[in-house]
Amino acid sequence: MTNYPPICIVGPAEFDPGTAQTPGSERRAAVAPQFGTDTALWGGLFEVKPGARTGIHHHGEQQTIAYVLAGLCEIRWGAQGEYTAIAKPGDFIHVPAYLPHMEINPSDAVSFHWVVVRSTPTPIVVNLPDDTWPQPTKDEEQ
Repeated sequence: MTNYPPICIVGPAEFDPGTAQTPGSERRAAVAPQFGTDTALWGGLFEVKPGARTGIHHHGEQQTIAYVLAGLCEIRWGAQGEYTAIAKPGDFIHVPAYLPHMEINPSDAVSFHWVVVRSTPTPIVVNLPDDTWPQPTKDEEQ
């Protein structure tokens, strides 16, 4: 008889907010070593409240794949934050390793929610100083 590792099921009441965070957002771990999961990946949920934005950050050597469950998100990235895209429910997002980025919730009423999978079992979050990128002018924010 072959010994296989068990399947691990973690329900929403068990999701762990005690993971690496970036100001303006909340990450909750679901597939991670603290649940006894023997895995090379990390999985969890990510939320940004209405009108909020994350700080500028990257995830070191990790690649990130996210699936948008709800809400809209403006993603800004690049050496100077010069690129932007909008992700909506049903979209998949790939964030390459070491890429500086931030997430912005343009809604004043609805949080956005993602399912996130990372390429290492423990999240890496490197929060960068706010002045890493030039501040947008009033015209650019509208």
